[in-house]
Amino acid sequence: MSKYEIVEFATKKDLSNAGAIFIKEYIELVLQKEERISISLSGGSTPLLIYNFLSNEDIEWEKVDLFLGDERWVDKSNKLSNEFMVRNSLLKPGKPASKARFYTYPTTEFNSPIESSDYFNKLIQGYFKSFPPSFDLILLGLGNDGHTASLFPFSNSLKDTNRASTVSNGNGIDRITLTAPVLCSSKKVIFFISGSDKNLALKRLLDINESTERTPAKLVDTENSILLFCDCDSLGNNI
Repeated sequence: MSKYEIVEFATKKDLSNAGAIFIKEYIELVLQKEERISISLSGGSTPLLIYNFLSNEDIEWEKVDLFLGDERWVDKSNKLSNEFMVRNSLLKPGKPASKARFYTYPTTEFNSPIESSDYFNKLIQGYFKSFPPSFDLILLGLGNDGHTASLFPFSNSLKDTNRASTVSNGNGIDRITLTAPVLCSSKKVIFFISGSDKNLALKRLLDINESTERTPAKLVDTENSILLFCDCDSLGNNI
């Protein structure tokens, strides 16, 4: 099982700034050896700060391939859309990062979340040409209920292990998400965790006896150590 490497920060802003620096340096490291780098992005308020930091960084963005780890099944102009958030932060027109290649989930262009998931599943399989696909880097968050990406507690999506993409539902909204095998196959995974409302979820994540059904984030199990960037509020008394 992966070992968690916890990195503590005083504030959410400090965490976000360090997260952006880590991602930049990781991209540069991979591109020293590879022609391109594949990254799965997370939604959420903390990644938003990170993406705003990153958007101006001098990186070989034209060699960066970006994907979404999950997406709500809403129109792309909806502010709940992760694509909307990424396009208005990291990929804002005129920013250096806007040169990156962005592979997005089709949503309401199709008749159902299942059709959208089928399309994205084929897209990912075509890109990686192997199963499970192995991203160079996956960015994840941790919900206060223990979910990550859109893998929610006790949902059928947790059992979907033969596809790269599947459907889910969280907080009353249909979603599309990468599956657990894809998250586990990443060469590097980093969680960004902030806020006191994450205390219990983080405690369960670190508990070796915790159920993956109740805390799906525990499904993420990679060959390399998993980074947990946490602010003081989220850590509480967990360490």
